[in-house]
Amino acid sequence: MTIKKFKLTAMALALSVSGLFAQTAIADVNPALIAAASQDGKVPSLAPMLKQVLPSVVNISIKGKKEVAGPSFNIPEEFKFMFPEFNSMPRQREFRALGSGVIVDAKKGYIVTNYHVVDGADDIRVALSDGREFEGKVIGGDEHTDLALIQLKDFSDLVAIEFSDSDNIEVGDFAIAIGNPFGLGQTVTSGIISGLGRSGLNIENIENFIQTDAAINSGNSGGALIDFNGKLIGINTAILGPNGGNIGIGFAIPVNMVKNVISQIQEFGEVKRGQLGITGSALTADLAKNFGYNQTAGAFVNEVLDKSAAQKAGIKPGDIITSIDGKKINSFGELRAKIATQAVGKEITLGIFRDGKELNVKVKLDASEQITAESSKSLSKYFEGAELSNTDQGVEITKLDKNSNAARFGLREGDIIKGVNRNNIKTLNDLQKYLKDSNGKLNAILIQRGNSTLFITVR
Repeated sequence: MTIKKFKLTAMALALSVSGLFAQTAIADVNPALIAAASQDGKVPSLAPMLKQVLPSVVNISIKGKKEVAGPSFNIPEEFKFMFPEFNSMPRQREFRALGSGVIVDAKKGYIVTNYHVVDGADDIRVALSDGREFEGKVIGGDEHTDLALIQLKDFSDLVAIEFSDSDNIEVGDFAIAIGNPFGLGQTVTSGIISGLGRSGLNIENIENFIQTDAAINSGNSGGALIDFNGKLIGINTAILGPNGGNIGIGFAIPVNMVKNVISQIQEFGEVKRGQLGITGSALTADLAKNFGYNQTAGAFVNEVLDKSAAQKAGIKPGDIITSIDGKKINSFGELRAKIATQAVGKEITLGIFRDGKELNVKVKLDASEQITAESSKSLSKYFEGAELSNTDQGVEITKLDKNSNAARFGLREGDIIKGVNRNNIKTLNDLQKYLKDSNGKLNAILIQRGNSTLFITVR
C-alpha cells in the first residue's frame, strides 16, 4: 500500500448513489433533497443539491518548469568549465498538470486548491462547469498544509461554495466527493466519514485529515468533499492505495483548517504560523490512568519550552490539553495541526486537565522560532535542506542535509546568518521579510562561523 497525492484532469458528469439512503435519517438533510424524494414516489436523488454546488468546483490546468537533477548540480561553480558535457545538459524541464479547485469567494475570484497542484506553475487556466475558462494566478500557498489560493483574472458570474463547520462532523456522516478522476471529467461519488483526526501518514508536516470511503482516485486533488446540504467540509488531498487507485481510503483537509490558512494568505500572502511552544505525545490509556484522567482523548504535554507562549500562560509538563476554544481535542496531532493553522498573535483558550481538575488557560500564540529543513526552500533555493532557528546571536543553521542545495552553496551547521547583502539579519522574521521583498534573490550572505566572519556569494 502507498499513500499518494494526486492530480486532476478535464470534465463531464457521473453520479452513483444507489442504495445510499437505506437506514438514513433525513431530519438534517437539505429540504430540496427531501422534496425530491417525495414527489411522485421517485427514488431519492442528490441531483437538486448538486445542481447548486457543481458550479463552484473547477478544473485547473497548469504549465511550468521544474529543476532537473543532474551531475552538473553537484559540481562547484568554479570547476564546471572542466565538464562542458554537463554544462550543456538542460537544467529545467517543462511539465503540464491537471487539478481541481473550489471557488470560495465569488466577488474576489478566489479559488482554493492543493499546493502540490500549482507548485511550480507558470501558467494557470481554470475551467468552470459551464465551459468558460479564465486565467489564474497564485496568491500564496502553504506547503505544510498542502493548500494554495488562486485568484482569477477578468472573471464574471462565479458561484462560491458555502462552508460547513468541520468540528461538528462525526464518523458515520454521509459525504460526497467532487473531482476529476483519471481525466473522466467532473465526477461525483458518495460515501461516509470513516475517521477523523488522521495523522502520521507522512504526507504533509501538518496532518489532521478527514478519512472517507467516498471514491477518491488519482485526479481528485483539490476537489471538494461536501455534506448532504452541499456545504464544504474538506478539500480532497490524498489516497491510500496501490498505483493511485481507490480502495475506499481517502483523505481530505478539514474546512476549518482551510479557512484559517486562506484567511492568512489573503491578508499576508503567506501563512504566519502561530506556535504554542510545547512537545507532547499521544495520550495512551496507561498514561491517562497514571495521571488520574478517565479518557484517552487529549494531548499530553511532555515539555514546555523556555520563554514560549505556553510557559507564559502557565502550562506545565504533565498537563493534558483537552480542548481549543471549547472544542474537544482527540490527539496531539490534532492539537498541533490546529495550532499551526492559527495566526501569530491569536489568543486562544485551552482546556487543561491537571491534578484532577479541569482548567481553562488563555494563550497568545508566538511566532515560530524555527524553519525546518523541509520548508527552508520556501525562503530561497540556496537555503534548501537547512534547518534555521532563532538564537541570541542571529539566525543559526542548526541542522544541514549534506546533499542539499544549502550544503553545496557552502553553508555549514553552526553558521550564524548575520546579514544578506546590506541588510542586517537578527531573526527569522528579518530573513523572511528581506527575501520576500527581494523575491528570494540574494547576492551575498554574511556568516559568522566560529570566531570568523565571511561572505558567501551567489554568482
